[in-house]
Amino acid sequence: MVRAERNGRLFDAFKEKAVVAIGWPALGDLSQAKSRKAISDALGKVYAGAKPQSQAMAAGQLHRFVNEMAPGDMVVTYDPSRRVYLVGEISSAYRHDTSIDPEDTQVRSARWHGEVSRDLLSVESRNSLGSISTLFRLSNEVAAELKKALSGNISPPTDITAPIGEAAEDDVFENMASRAHEFIKDKVNALSWEEMQELVAGLLRSLGYKTRVSEVGPDRGKDIVASPDGFGFEAPRIVVEVKHRKGAMGAPEVRSFLGGRHPQDKGLYVSTGGFTREARYEAERANIPTALMDLDDLVKSLLEQYDKLDLETQQLIPLKRIFIPAWS
Repeated sequence: MVRAERNGRLFDAFKEKAVVAIGWPALGDLSQAKSRKAISDALGKVYAGAKPQSQAMAAGQLHRFVNEMAPGDMVVTYDPSRRVYLVGEISSAYRHDTSIDPEDTQVRSARWHGEVSRDLLSVESRNSLGSISTLFRLSNEVAAELKKALSGNISPPTDITAPIGEAAEDDVFENMASRAHEFIKDKVNALSWEEMQELVAGLLRSLGYKTRVSEVGPDRGKDIVASPDGFGFEAPRIVVEVKHRKGAMGAPEVRSFLGGRHPQDKGLYVSTGGFTREARYEAERANIPTALMDLDDLVKSLLEQYDKLDLETQQLIPLKRIFIPAWS
């Protein structure tokens, strides 16, 4: 599968000029780059400011396009406006060509066989073809279904298969949500201790509290105090300890935190490294209401309250809202 740029911008050019093309134009001609390492080295020189992960992904896609694809290989591109896949085969070696598009100069010729409506494909195939990568390999099952649809030997999914389709899409959406949740956890975990403290304070403010954040240094077991008035005079007075480090907090740490609390206090202990079973037991039998919040709990609360966070807190973990279909 070769994407025709964002929103299928190059779909008509691909079809009319019988080509597929990908970007990274500043690299120039890659005919002599016979290995992934050679391409990676070139990327490192020309796109030095790119993130290492982005460079690695680009090197893999370019190597596949320049060195691994071969005449006769099946190739597919997509027009999102018409919801059709253009199916064909590679018909030439790689070449550098600026005449197709100035941004997509890595080119191969293609022999197109026809179009397939997305609506003819199974949910599983549609999901597989939904990757946002510039170039990716199709599974044998998806390739076979596209060929079958191209030959006219396939019917649109019927209502009989709808429940199966819904279940399959639910699985995909659940997987997407799970992956996004893990990426957000990675971002949160990469914060400094001071930023983590500000994130927790911002979360409490989104719940209607005013917060006081301790200066760096001895804090007598508290990092944040949250209360309706901001001074801790009005109830509830929530005392927060933030531990941002590897390794689970144990019972001794929780006991130490609880030891300095007043009878009217509420306790919140945040540990991105988690808690031992003994620590959780210690919190359960504490003489004041005490909640333990690990990284997973923190991210769940962050997502629930994100729209209510102040701008400074949102800037610590910038997120973008996306929409997916929901079954009624």
